[in-house]
Amino acid sequence: MAETIRRTALHDLHVELGARMVPFAGWQMPVQYPMGVMAEHLHTRSQAGLFDVSHMGQVLVRAQDGQMASAAAALESRIPADVAGLPEGRQRYGLFTNEVGGIIDDLMFANRGDHFLLVVNAACAEQDIAHLRSLSGVQVTPVTDRGLLALQGPRAAEVLARLVPAAADMRFMDSQAHGWDGVDLWISRSGYTGEDGFEISVPEARLEAFARALLAEPEVAPIGLGARDSLRLEAGMPLYGHDMDGTVTPAAAALGWSIPKLRRTGGARTGGFPGADVILPELGTPGATRRGLRPEGRAPIREGVTIFDSAEGGQPIGTVSSGGFGPTVGGPVAMARLPVAILDGTTVFAELRGKRIPVTVCPLPFVTPSYKR
Repeated sequence: MAETIRRTALHDLHVELGARMVPFAGWQMPVQYPMGVMAEHLHTRSQAGLFDVSHMGQVLVRAQDGQMASAAAALESRIPADVAGLPEGRQRYGLFTNEVGGIIDDLMFANRGDHFLLVVNAACAEQDIAHLRSLSGVQVTPVTDRGLLALQGPRAAEVLARLVPAAADMRFMDSQAHGWDGVDLWISRSGYTGEDGFEISVPEARLEAFARALLAEPEVAPIGLGARDSLRLEAGMPLYGHDMDGTVTPAAAALGWSIPKLRRTGGARTGGFPGADVILPELGTPGATRRGLRPEGRAPIREGVTIFDSAEGGQPIGTVSSGGFGPTVGGPVAMARLPVAILDGTTVFAELRGKRIPVTVCPLPFVTPSYKR
């Protein structure tokens, strides 16, 4: 049976704006607009880009006893993060892990006073909801009547403040509810481009009206999945299903920073999540981890390309997990899991169409993030 492709509430608007639509994670999504991927990328870095991310899963988690401490404890049994210590009105990044220490999804979770709001990847949403529903003592409610927008770029704050003045005072990773034209918006100051910006959950009935209001501002352009991918790659941000999956541990994905000291060995709430016996010992001494790569020349190296330790012969030492052209950087960039013993600045070799191309190992990110702290 053919998979049913879902459409977001902005589908007709995307078509009106000239988007090229493609199937993505079970949804019909805009990959680019007439401006083109490179121009969309550079516009987001210099002005403000509007992304439809309504395919992402939004999930509410409440404790059946009404106590946030109970909901936090339940979530900490699945997420190796400090959920209990998250203040109301704040958001954090976290991981769902499996029994062998792999990552089964990455997510954002926010404390909304009497419940937690989780935003998960579209392709993993059903699995994640089932994972959460296996917890005892919590009520898990998928949000089915709201869409999600991301407004990203150095002009994002001033643009959003024209519609929602209170947004200007939000800090990076704040998560707050604010009104617009009689509608309750759930706004976080976050995103996945490396730029300052916001993710805004909007009731579906008003999603198009709010999107049009943002697009009416001169700094704002619609941006598709193509530029979203190149933006997050330059920012050194991993993509689920590419740079991490159920076989890749947090240390190997260079995401050990998301596991705080109190959840690590010797911490006040050490372990207690799936795969802790594998994940925790590896945090201090991973054999390989996600690294940045800068190929020589202009040809990008893409996912699946093998990395060798020498120009001829030698051993394969890794595989590119994400790669492409970085418009802001002005050249190709990539990421791969490589042995930690290989120092930044080392030349390794990517095998591309039967030839080996010199590639320099470098620190991530390629573009310094500009979040409002």
